[in-house]
Amino acid sequence: MRKWLLLALAIVVVDQIVKYVIVQKFVLHETLYVTSFFNLVRVHNSGAAFSLLADAGGWQRVFFIVVAVVASVWVVWLLKHHPQQRLFCLALALILGGAIGNLIDRVLFGYVVDFVQVHYGGWYFPAFNVADAAISVGAALLIWDGFFPSKPQPATAADKT
Repeated sequence: MRKWLLLALAIVVVDQIVKYVIVQKFVLHETLYVTSFFNLVRVHNSGAAFSLLADAGGWQRVFFIVVAVVASVWVVWLLKHHPQQRLFCLALALILGGAIGNLIDRVLFGYVVDFVQVHYGGWYFPAFNVADAAISVGAALLIWDGFFPSKPQPATAADKT
């Protein structure tokens, strides 16, 4: 279990460092055009994915904090009880790291700092961050694992710690 928690911690650290740099170098809504389809931009998201409930009046902050804490505890429990399922644990570690990365923002600021903006021909995908990317990849891996489950590997002593 230790390696999955270390992966989650690495995601949190990278996410928070990059967000710190963005906050220090960009003013709110400032955009740096990097390529014809990719920008760096500083935006604040008080809602969930795709700014869901962003204009809900403030109650959503506490709601999303509680959801993130409960989900994180559940993910750690799952990691502890399924050490032999490596793809499943990888997916959970990515989700855990992303959830904690965004949780830190919500607790400290009341919003999540997003900065990656992908666009094409006037269409803009909602801005996201490292934590969001980790959650998305983790969710995709969970779906993959659900459709194509791998054979459980024998648990080793390292998996149990």
